[in-house]
Amino acid sequence: MKSNRHATALLALALSALAAGCGESEPKENPPEGPSLSSIAEARALPAGTTAKIEGFVTVVPGTFESATGDKGFALQDDTGGIYVSVPEGVIAGFGAKASITGKLAQVKQQTVLMADPDTIAPGGETKEVTPEDVKTGEVNESTEGRLVRVTGQVTKAVVDDQPYGYKVFVDDGSGEVQVYVSIVASMPIIDTTMITMGGMIEVTGLAGQYEEAYEVMPRRPEDLLVK
Repeated sequence: MKSNRHATALLALALSALAAGCGESEPKENPPEGPSLSSIAEARALPAGTTAKIEGFVTVVPGTFESATGDKGFALQDDTGGIYVSVPEGVIAGFGAKASITGKLAQVKQQTVLMADPDTIAPGGETKEVTPEDVKTGEVNESTEGRLVRVTGQVTKAVVDDQPYGYKVFVDDGSGEVQVYVSIVASMPIIDTTMITMGGMIEVTGLAGQYEEAYEVMPRRPEDLLVK
């Protein structure tokens, strides 16, 4: 046990340090700054729970996938990659709009997502329509997740009704089957699934995503489907 004298000396030292830190001439500490800007590829590589700030161009407008995701999210892409941004309430952002946003990385059903605070969204003052990357159906995987992609292939199964979340379409160009997940907006599927027939050839543009073990392409608007 420490002696009373030892305790008194420690108390005096602590009081002296406190008094020195309270001098009027001492500058106040600035509040901690937020994270510095990261490329989307750098942000995607961070551990879940890490806060990141990213900047990119809108490839999916807010609320498009609400029937499937349950949120008002959207997607951003830069020269290094793309990512789905989850927000709990609607924000305004059109296709190609530039924006920066801060949030925490998370894995949602095995997909990398930025869980963002809408209050951190800042417009970038410019627009750029992102060109979809042509990929084989068997190449929709972790390397393409979050990016805007385009696949072309044969419909291998009848359209699967997965309401109230959406519809499933399966396409294969010979490199491996991929799921096309069609969300519902205003009670209608985003693309016209009645035009899709088993054995037919289609071209689909959409966000490369993941739901548990399944990688998928998620179209964003009617023109994302082309029947060949």
